[in-house]
Amino acid sequence: MANLTLYELEGCPYCAKVKTKLADLDLEYGSVMVPRSHGERTEVEEVSGQTGVPVLVDEEHGVEGMSESDDIVEYLEETYGSAS
Repeated sequence: MANLTLYELEGCPYCAKVKTKLADLDLEYGSVMVPRSHGERTEVEEVSGQTGVPVLVDEEHGVEGMSESDDIVEYLEETYGSAS
């Protein structure tokens, strides 16, 4: 089982793109909803060094705070795509 956490914001199209890939690969993950205000996103900033979302944490593979939806989708495909 994957030990994945996705930091996301409701209504965020970039987050939706990552969630679609997670669903396509049938991966279980934890979701952390971040506040709308960037100034209140301290938890995601501690993880990734920035306040934008989405951010993926994959403890099993040592990924501590990957940002950018395209990078996350590519990572998920490369890491978990052939496992199904």
